[in-house]
Amino acid sequence: MNTETAFVRHTFLPAEAAPQKSSSVVGWLRKNLFASISDTILTLIAIVALVTFLPGIIDWLFISAVWTGADRSVCTTAVQGGIQPEGWNGACWAYVNDRFVQFMFGSYPRGELWRPLLVALLFVALLIPFLIPKAPRKGLNALLLLVGLPIVAYVLLLGGSFGLSHVETPLWGGLMVTMILSFVGIAVSLPLGILLALGRRSPMPIVRTLSVAFIELIRGVPLITVLFMASVLLPLFLTPGNNIDKFLRALIGVSIFASAYMAEVIRGGLQAIPKGQYEAADALGLSYFHKTAFIIMPQAIKLVIPGIVNTFIGIFKDTSLVTIISMYDLLGIVKASFGDSGWQTPVTPLTGLIFAGFVFWIFCFGMSRYSGFMERHLDTGHKK
Repeated sequence: MNTETAFVRHTFLPAEAAPQKSSSVVGWLRKNLFASISDTILTLIAIVALVTFLPGIIDWLFISAVWTGADRSVCTTAVQGGIQPEGWNGACWAYVNDRFVQFMFGSYPRGELWRPLLVALLFVALLIPFLIPKAPRKGLNALLLLVGLPIVAYVLLLGGSFGLSHVETPLWGGLMVTMILSFVGIAVSLPLGILLALGRRSPMPIVRTLSVAFIELIRGVPLITVLFMASVLLPLFLTPGNNIDKFLRALIGVSIFASAYMAEVIRGGLQAIPKGQYEAADALGLSYFHKTAFIIMPQAIKLVIPGIVNTFIGIFKDTSLVTIISMYDLLGIVKASFGDSGWQTPVTPLTGLIFAGFVFWIFCFGMSRYSGFMERHLDTGHKK
């Protein structure tokens, strides 16, 4: 005869304290800054550092800075005639204000600036709905952004047709070059990286070998080497008179370099997909194309969104390396302006570099925040 033993509690458990409210300011501070002894120590160290250094930084950047002026005399640190010039111990934003158009567009003809401005306006108008998940007509939007806009930008920026004056690419520079290089690099690297990742996992030996060779070769050299080869060695293999524009060579170099890294990011996502997903797609009788396009790839891309955006950010920052082939992006043209005797002061270089760094940070931070938004939007409820 089986007997079961049961335990019956005769007393209640002691009452626990009510959960602390974290929605208030005090609750948020307790949860995020003072949750433990180590958090409290680090928070206090950060507060001391901010109190020590932040007032001086704010004073240098804004309060004691010089915002207007025509030349270096408003920002010089030298004592002239025994009188200390006003604002000498602050940032020289007057220099940035005077050079702002050059920092944005390089030496692009000032009478034709409406052309890059129109391209920038079209880019923003097409990019915003493209980034909004619920915006309608995504296919048409993508077609206009990725196919239509490059064609329109080519016609407007380069000119030479439709009555537009021709503007050679060596005159391009500043943020305009940074944006063009990064946009093309991002737009090309993602689809090409997907193809390379699939090729590396292909059962066909020739396709797999070629994909592996391309990825490992490009990843094994720095971007400077790729740009140098595209600029110097590529023309040696062309017949005389059939030279490729230097800017186009830079676009090709940045794109293929980013594609190799993107391929490995995508391959990591493909390897993270459970084998059962492949087997389920095969059981449904789906072809390789349908299985990859509608089952495997959407899941793989969702898993590696942080890696994809990290590669995009790397592309955006690496555009500064085109200076090696005598093309001047935002950072390159800021550094080139340091040689202007009309603005040579001890604070001019630091001010220019801070301006360039802030612009780079704005774009990179924006991509990072959008990455977080997409991760939350595509979250299927699996918490880790």
